[in-house]
Amino acid sequence: MRKILLIFAVAMLLTSLSVLPVHADMTDDFAAANKSYQDKDYAAAIGGYESVVGQGLESAALYFNLGNAYFKSGDLGNAVLYYMRAQRLDPGDDDITHNLEFARGFTSVQMEGVRLNPVQSFFESLVAPYRLSLLAWVSSAFFVFLLLLMILRWGVGITGAAVRAGLMIALILVIISSGLTTFKYRTDYLSRRAVIIAEDSPVQTGPSEQSDVELQGAPGLVVEILAESDDYYNVLFENKRRGWINKRFVAEI
Repeated sequence: MRKILLIFAVAMLLTSLSVLPVHADMTDDFAAANKSYQDKDYAAAIGGYESVVGQGLESAALYFNLGNAYFKSGDLGNAVLYYMRAQRLDPGDDDITHNLEFARGFTSVQMEGVRLNPVQSFFESLVAPYRLSLLAWVSSAFFVFLLLLMILRWGVGITGAAVRAGLMIALILVIISSGLTTFKYRTDYLSRRAVIIAEDSPVQTGPSEQSDVELQGAPGLVVEILAESDDYYNVLFENKRRGWINKRFVAEI
């Protein structure tokens, strides 16, 4: 029963549209696309949202609604792509997070032999709602707290049990917070990540059509781009399998 209620709740989110403020220049086109979505004309809605994107404008609301339209039209790859782009701009939005998790849940059963890494997914769920700047600030605050306790312990000479316990707790908090900050920085800024958007997306052993097929990709799977050669990316899946995939089959987040 709880699972049914959860699916129903997320389904309700997918039927809703974000009304967050958008750039003034795209208000009319954005509103027209929203109207098409509400009329269940998802193709027209996608065209409208994409035209706004084509103007070089972006917002979490725009990407979120575009992700919803793609999901409703059955395009899992582009739905995941735009949910992730929306989350990059507004990581604290619960609707974006819920819809992204719901959509990515389908990717774990799309492709035999490639499953979402539960450890990586866990850490991503921990840091996803927060901006890097906030995590860095929290990590710095814990570090300053640790330094103050060290001064009390070895500078002033206070050796009470409370100070010793505080030192241990502060050290643990510094390790955890700095680790999460580093993970967030690596995931969002150091790594080039992309989403497979094509239904037929062979992953090959080399960067050419003559190379053997290592495995078949699936829409919605997130990969890390390790290198590129002409029309191909060398990609790493979450379960550490890797190969070469044509650039037209993926879109960078």
